Amino acid sequence: MATEEVPMSATEPAPHAQSSHPVWATAQKSLVGTALGPSRLWFTIGRGIVTEVFYPRIDIPAIRDLGFLISDGDGFWLEIKTNPNWNQSLADSQVPLPVIEHLHERFRLRFSVVADPKRDVLLLDYDLEAEPSLQCFALCAARLGGDATANRAWTGEWEGRELLWAEQGPFGLALLCRDAEGKPAYGRRSVGEVGASDLWQDFAQHSGVMTWHYDAAGPGEVAMAGELPHRGTLALGLGTSKEAAATNAWASLTQGFAEIREQYQGAWLQWHSMHKTPRGFRRRFSPAMQNLYRRSKNVLKVHADRTFPGALVASLSVPWGEASSSRGGYHLVWSRDLVESAGAALAAGMVEEAREVLCYLISTQQADGHWLQNQWLGGKPFWQGIQLDEAGFPVILAALLRDQGALGEILVDDMVRRALAFILREGPTTGQDRWEEDAGVNPFTLAVVIAALIEGAEFLGGKAGACAQMVADYWNARLEDWTFVRDTELARVHGVRGYYLRIAPEDILVQDGAKDEWVQIKNRAHDPHLPASEQVATDFLQLVRFGLRTADDPHIVDSVKVMDAVLRCDTPNGPVWHRYNGDGYGEHADGSPFDGTGIGRGWPLLVGERGHYALLAGEDVRPYLQTMTAMTGVGGLLPEQVWDRDPIPEKGLFPGQPSGSAMPLVWAHGEFIKLCHSVVAKMPVDRPSATWARYQGKRPELSYRLWRLRQRPRRLRVGQELRVLLHRPFRVHWGINGWREIQDTVSEDWDLGQVAFLATEKLPVGTELQWTIQWQDDGSWLGEDFSLSVVEAEDAEH
Repeated sequence: MATEEVPMSATEPAPHAQSSHPVWATAQKSLVGTALGPSRLWFTIGRGIVTEVFYPRIDIPAIRDLGFLISDGDGFWLEIKTNPNWNQSLADSQVPLPVIEHLHERFRLRFSVVADPKRDVLLLDYDLEAEPSLQCFALCAARLGGDATANRAWTGEWEGRELLWAEQGPFGLALLCRDAEGKPAYGRRSVGEVGASDLWQDFAQHSGVMTWHYDAAGPGEVAMAGELPHRGTLALGLGTSKEAAATNAWASLTQGFAEIREQYQGAWLQWHSMHKTPRGFRRRFSPAMQNLYRRSKNVLKVHADRTFPGALVASLSVPWGEASSSRGGYHLVWSRDLVESAGAALAAGMVEEAREVLCYLISTQQADGHWLQNQWLGGKPFWQGIQLDEAGFPVILAALLRDQGALGEILVDDMVRRALAFILREGPTTGQDRWEEDAGVNPFTLAVVIAALIEGAEFLGGKAGACAQMVADYWNARLEDWTFVRDTELARVHGVRGYYLRIAPEDILVQDGAKDEWVQIKNRAHDPHLPASEQVATDFLQLVRFGLRTADDPHIVDSVKVMDAVLRCDTPNGPVWHRYNGDGYGEHADGSPFDGTGIGRGWPLLVGERGHYALLAGEDVRPYLQTMTAMTGVGGLLPEQVWDRDPIPEKGLFPGQPSGSAMPLVWAHGEFIKLCHSVVAKMPVDRPSATWARYQGKRPELSYRLWRLRQRPRRLRVGQELRVLLHRPFRVHWGINGWREIQDTVSEDWDLGQVAFLATEKLPVGTELQWTIQWQDDGSWLGEDFSLSVVEAEDAEH
């Protein structure tokens, strides 16, 4: 028998935690949901309980989790999120309306979860089938405002009804319960600080007996607990105060779970009726693929905010949440992820959603033309990096909408002009690649910004458009010079002539030998010190997808061979690809969570990208769709990463199944949608049309070489014109072979830049060209001399 305990005074505040390391719930979500109505609440399910709930925006968590504890008061107790025997079901695969069932030898707990479409309230209708001696408790960890240091919680009453509630700043929370007869139903209640005085600690210290009855807790990371009848309905209300939250919570309970569930389901079914799955899908794709397609549309819809229409976060999860204290997690906006998702929405017929994304992006563009690495929904930065592809993606989205005649009255010219100006100033190098790690010249980034320049030129026309096309053509023509490496040991091992690099150092634009420079691999405890020439990635596939190279281009074919040999990993659920060799973003070898270092794992997203290449190479795409479908977790959501080594059952890690990284990853769901539509269209549905029309997969042959301060070719092919592109009016003072035959060439205004055309076409091989720059606006000299050699054609490319 349990030791008899004397309950604490009902007026005693909960003891403070001596130390605190607040973390989040599991990142392995089995469902994400929201009501399609004025409600501003989003919920997640993980490990069979409610995990993070977001209010009043999709980037602001309100709780960490809400679950149940079962106890007999005589030594047995169980927190149900630790129960391995649970399942989740849906009455309709189109509606994110979960029914959770936990089975145990001593009980069966079943509950349904629904968000009220009209109120900021989440309802849990539960039923515990168990012997009368078993007691049921609700346990909720508040995280109002995403904060874990300043929440306060109380037991209390509101309008004569007992409840649990919390506040932090402008946010309030109330947790109420009613029984099957509609009456307030809490038994004993208590609040405390997580890890010190909450119900879990009480049970752990007193063999599952509730002995603490604190009526106030905090400020800090607080948790609320209440004894429940075996059958009832919980209402988690959120508002601008705890009283406002309580008012709406009881209103939802009064209306009743069944009626609110019917409204919730009806709104989702109506939305799906307006965005039907194309008829051809039924005969092309398996039922499992069709279900994942519908679920992926739901994921896109759920991750959209209502205060800021068009803002989608990357995931309603925090990677390795149970070990992470990150304030932002993935509930932030990345313009790249946003456009990738919008492209999927557009393919799926969600035109208005894609238009809203473009409007949001236009409103958050920075003054100099770029977008923040990532940001809170209101536009404040989270991380501070600069990623050049994120300046190109919004232009591509505008072009996709234009091609469908869906721009309407959205004005894009100013956005396009500023974005292209930024790309011209900063490119072709990026401060970070798309994986947010290294600076340099990256094939994926180049594919995106070249396409953005070509698509943007269609909007701008005139000199601005011509300038954008000139730079895009030049970068496209130099792709292999900058990012392809030949005759390395890795190439010889795999029997190819060469392959595209993961990223070339910035020095590649100004000096020879840069491809052999060391490029640091982030997220590794010990950097392997690989030179750029030994690092390979999947990023070059974007060159084919966006129409800059054909699938059978020898450079591409060789690179695919190396990529598949080095980055592919076979699992019971199919092959999966790593981002690049040496990647450190993933669990450690023993399965422990990523903690700033680790080992990169396979990404289902990259299976979809590999599938797009297979489509263009004339291969069967169904195996890639099957693999993505098989790699979903409980509930059928796509993870960021899957485990790709021997199973570690005690940590829930099995090859080909979700790891502890973010799930769902909205980008991955968008990729699945696009791959399905691309199969039907027999081409990538997000391929920029003007880019394809201009290049059709072929490297352009140019009659000029472009020189810029940050991009300095050292050789000029005989017969070529030299063009100098700078950001302000200038004069080129130049001569040949030791400053003889001196000339002056004044720049022309090409809107996005100043261009000087030097008549070098007739200079013979062996000529040395020298020049310097004088600024026209103030007459000052740049203070540096430059030179260049005229060479035979084959020598100019190196």
